[in-house]
Amino acid sequence: MPFKRKKSIDPVSAAGDQKVIGARLHATRRGSARHLLTRAQLWESIIVAAPPSPRNACVAGFQAALAILLALAITHLSPWPQLVGFPALGALAALFGRYASLQRRRKIVLIGGALLTAGVLVPSLVSFAGAAPAAMVLVLALSAGVYTIAVTTWGLGGPGAVIFVFAVGAVMGPVDAWQTVVERTVATGAGALLTFVICTLTDRLRSQETEGTTSPAPKIPPMSHQLIVAGRITIGAAIAAGISHAAGWHYPAWAAIGATAVMQGTHLHVTMNRSLQRMAGTVLGACIAWAILAQNPGFWAVATAIVLFQFITEVIIGYNYALGQITVTPMALLMTHLATPVATTSNMPVERVLDTIVGAALGIVFALIFSTVDDRAYLARRRTKMQARR
Repeated sequence: MPFKRKKSIDPVSAAGDQKVIGARLHATRRGSARHLLTRAQLWESIIVAAPPSPRNACVAGFQAALAILLALAITHLSPWPQLVGFPALGALAALFGRYASLQRRRKIVLIGGALLTAGVLVPSLVSFAGAAPAAMVLVLALSAGVYTIAVTTWGLGGPGAVIFVFAVGAVMGPVDAWQTVVERTVATGAGALLTFVICTLTDRLRSQETEGTTSPAPKIPPMSHQLIVAGRITIGAAIAAGISHAAGWHYPAWAAIGATAVMQGTHLHVTMNRSLQRMAGTVLGACIAWAILAQNPGFWAVATAIVLFQFITEVIIGYNYALGQITVTPMALLMTHLATPVATTSNMPVERVLDTIVGAALGIVFALIFSTVDDRAYLARRRTKMQARR
């Protein structure tokens, strides 16, 4: 009878397998919640780290700021000054693809502009069809899920679906004429086209910085995974916006934006960091916006502030998400101030803070509730490694 040699077991691999199994066994939602509520998690959220390319960030900020400035100025001086906010929405396409190759960047900006235009057209049509405010909240939540899939499918990257949800939220009000739908859509598309031209002409400013270091096109996960993620975000955005709407606040979109921004994080610890950073940065940013609006500034003062805040946001948000929220919050509030008459109320910054807290808090809660075993196991292993280093 031939001798059979027993298969040897690598002790290192066996120990690694035991750690993975142990992490999965102890990866409960309650345990994950305890990990996320530690002091270490709080300190992690305030870490400042350099972005992949500070020069790229500056160029992207310059492109977005220039596009917004031209969009605001041209529209304000045109026969349609009431549309001033919509070309600026289209200009936000400049925020995508900052670390992509030159050729891929142009495609990303073009797709982003088209999606922003659609984000104005579709809800405007729904509103024109006579949809009730509650139905518009549902459209907003569904948009968050649809845009999450679109961002992943086309590899648009940061800032993700949150920008498109912001565009949808800008047209939540009632539409009483077909002409309004057309004007909004054309104005947004014009702003997106202007942005594409600006990016095409100025992307060479970042060519030396990005050469050899550009990120490859991201791998697209299976559609089943995308639908799960989009479903989570849709539910979170719907409940956050629904609470805001039921409370009688004017801007339920901000709650949906908060939930979307938090839940689009790749891991639970990233989601928690985003939640803490967004809440802290929004509070400070709302105070800045309140101080500016209290002075009753004119159009050009507001436009200058929007352009300045947009540039600063793109430069600093890569260092820490909270820093970006300090400047993007007044930028968004000032854009809303230009676009909607109700934005002149002194309660707008307060509502922004309340909506953001509701959205960000619900975002982390739902991220935990809908998390998989692998999500929680990853968090447990990561926390164990961090403790071992101390």
